[in-house]
Amino acid sequence: MTMFPEQRTAVVTGAGGERGIGRHVARRLAREGWALAVLDVNADAVMSFAEELGAASQQPVLGIAADVTDPASVEGAFARIDAQLPPVLAQVNLAGIASPHTLFELTKEIWTSVIDVNATGTLLMMQAAARRMIDGGQGGRIVNTSSITAYDGGGTFSKTGYAAAKAAVLGLTRGAARELGPYGITCNAIVPGPIDTDIMGGPLSDDRKASMSGDIPVQRVGHPSEVAGLVNYLVSGEAGFINGGSYFIDGGKHMV
Repeated sequence: MTMFPEQRTAVVTGAGGERGIGRHVARRLAREGWALAVLDVNADAVMSFAEELGAASQQPVLGIAADVTDPASVEGAFARIDAQLPPVLAQVNLAGIASPHTLFELTKEIWTSVIDVNATGTLLMMQAAARRMIDGGQGGRIVNTSSITAYDGGGTFSKTGYAAAKAAVLGLTRGAARELGPYGITCNAIVPGPIDTDIMGGPLSDDRKASMSGDIPVQRVGHPSEVAGLVNYLVSGEAGFINGGSYFIDGGKHMV
């Protein structure tokens, strides 16, 4: 089992959404003793959350307004993390946007936006975190967020563009797992099914939850805290031999 130092930092993107997975992941990791850097493009939301989490957890929490699609913004964020927090040993990429557009509705502008946030942003964050993990010499953990949409092509909300972007995340994850493994850095992807967040056009009504869970064996949608539990394990010292994997958290909706 990998023994990480007591003072260590996890970087979590997409932490601005009040009901999003990012906040649940950050809260769970803070409970496990991680210092946190929480990033989001929404400055007010992420700064408020960082203050709240720091007070509640008594762990160092740094809120950073950052655009994961902008290399300068990403490097600026990591410069602040380097200066104010312990070494980065975990990176969790949760920033993302959905796309309900069908194949023929996809303009180049929409396509570029969806690919940039979901895939390019993941790449830039991985590069910045991995450089620091390599320099630190203690290994590390990277967890990326794909989607069941990458496998089934989409459903009632997210469709072709989102499916393509989340499939790209899987390729990035596997390539990085091969390249970074020799440094003791693992890279894995989580593959959520329907989760009770706002990414699919706002809060899910009871009717939408029922509709989405009709073909899920456990007969419900997932909760963000359940995703946080999976992420917590994948960034732990115990997960050092888990690398290049894609881990479904979908109640059995997509069995392969």
